[in-house]
Amino acid sequence: MTSPTESTPPSSSIDLRKTVETHWTSAEARDWVTFESTLAEDVVYELPQTRERIRGKEAFLQFYREYPGDWHLRVERIVAEGGQVVTWIHAAVGLEEMYALTFFTGDEEGRITTITDFWPEAYEPPPGREHLVERY
Repeated sequence: MTSPTESTPPSSSIDLRKTVETHWTSAEARDWVTFESTLAEDVVYELPQTRERIRGKEAFLQFYREYPGDWHLRVERIVAEGGQVVTWIHAAVGLEEMYALTFFTGDEEGRITTITDFWPEAYEPPPGREHLVERY
């Protein structure tokens, strides 16, 4: 039970969070039956950096099945609020490691309807602020 000052997220965000957790777990396990069950038929997947869009469950599933290399995913953080889930994932393909931010929305049944992946590229900061920052 929550106190008057606490609030619980809407059930749709709770359900979608569970769906997204299952989505990533089944992707890492290559459990394509479970992975497919997380997706709405008309799911839309977008990659803004490459300006690519995939429409539909079958095409998106094929995209993952055919992705080259020995890739692995690990969820670093999940935030769910108001019918949207955002994940920060660590991905490794062979020796290459990278991070991505992924935004999910879902339908009333808790299935994923949209996915937008952002794969930020690392870059060197401009000179002149060394006295303000700590590099890691």
